[in-house]
Amino acid sequence: MKLISWNVNGLRACITKGFTDFFTAVDADIFCVQETKMQQEQSELELAGYQQYWNSAIKKGYSGTAIFTRIEPLSATYGMNIAGHDQEGRIITLEFADFYLVNVYTPNSQRELARLDYRMKWEEDFGSYLLNLDKQKPVIVCGDLNVAHQEIDIKNPKTNRRNAGFTDEERNKMTLLLATGFTDTFRFLYPDRQDAYTWWSYMMNARARNIGWRIDYFLVSNRLAPSIVEASIYPDILGSDHCPVGLELK
Repeated sequence: MKLISWNVNGLRACITKGFTDFFTAVDADIFCVQETKMQQEQSELELAGYQQYWNSAIKKGYSGTAIFTRIEPLSATYGMNIAGHDQEGRIITLEFADFYLVNVYTPNSQRELARLDYRMKWEEDFGSYLLNLDKQKPVIVCGDLNVAHQEIDIKNPKTNRRNAGFTDEERNKMTLLLATGFTDTFRFLYPDRQDAYTWWSYMMNARARNIGWRIDYFLVSNRLAPSIVEASIYPDILGSDHCPVGLELK
């Protein structure tokens, strides 16, 4: 089974920059996107053989997630049933026979860490949400988690120490989540691989220079780790300031 996740930073714009070419070429069973920045009714995206599931923010042109799957799920839920978190279209959960798939776009702590306190509350509630699912069946989590977990996951760790996405608080929450029973699939296969990034600033020619961050992930319940065949990053795929990431499970 092949899964892909991509923060497209505006799906309508990404469609004009090769989204459907990559979608067709990669031939995933399940394709998750974050930061769609649109409502489903604004989409003319026809993906033959795929069912579409959308969760859009109440605020137009902001946030949002979608899943395109050719494996029919048993059920779909949106958000984590907490009103304070469920206005921005950040979570879709599909239940399949043998696992849950959670597509997530984690809130950014923003400049001067204006939203860090909210982010900490989100992390606590999202962690509890995942653990409750995990009690029922294994979980696959994918999306833009908006944190570079370790120094190896960011080009310039020292100068970014207190920037959003690389604060001690955010990194510690990621460490705690993994400790509760989840595996970072890319680091599971490639614990020492350097210069492997999924997001680059549009400024200072960062992408061409590979001055990046790894903030897009596939996590799985630990009991799924033996099924990991490959965890991929597609840095050559353009169309967004993020690149797609992939997971293959047997």
